[in-house]
Amino acid sequence: MLPPISSYAISKIAAEHYLRLSGVSLTVNEVEDDVFGVNLIPHTWEVTTLGELKPGSRVNLEIDMIARYLARWRETA
Repeated sequence: MLPPISSYAISKIAAEHYLRLSGVSLTVNEVEDDVFGVNLIPHTWEVTTLGELKPGSRVNLEIDMIARYLARWRETA
């Protein structure tokens, strides 16, 4: 489970785009309200630092630039 993400950040996450979680690039499958979903295969879990995360661990979240631009465009259109 990830820590809460600001509504500003979640509004920039888009399905079928990617994000990076602690340096691991993941495709976003779904976004609903303030929750987003990604799929992880066992290999990714095992060979990245994601398998070492514990509840409350700090992570770095980077959001796809194109998704951010599209979100900003929707806000101003």
